[in-house]
Amino acid sequence: MDSLSLARIQTVRDHMALECTQEWDAVIATFAHPRYEMHGGGAVFDGEQAVRGYFASSRTPFPDQANEIISIAAAGDTVLVEFWLTGTHLGPLKANGTVYPPTGRAFRVRMAASFEFAPDSDKIVCERPYFDQGAKLRSLGLAAT
Repeated sequence: MDSLSLARIQTVRDHMALECTQEWDAVIATFAHPRYEMHGGGAVFDGEQAVRGYFASSRTPFPDQANEIISIAAAGDTVLVEFWLTGTHLGPLKANGTVYPPTGRAFRVRMAASFEFAPDSDKIVCERPYFDQGAKLRSLGLAAT
């Protein structure tokens, strides 16, 4: 594997680890331009302010949200990751027009994400998580399985 692909994989590993420890300035520094495209709900968070807002809103219901990488690979200007997303429902969760009060229950859902990189760079230009929008609710026992 070439050195740029290895550097990109390391950037993604660092990015995901920093999300777990909520070191938001360092997460932002992994981007050439901060952008998340959520393939599951359709939301797009473009620019630093929008991305920081996403971080805050996603950690309100799950302040301990974390990820565990299962598999990671580089392909061209993209790094692909399969991972477990975990967390504990400790704050209000807004989903499908409903606000669910904290249950104290933990969730663990399998997800995938692609990370697009600027050409000839190890800086991310877009993260695209792919997920089943109802998976967390089902895992928490808040929706039918």
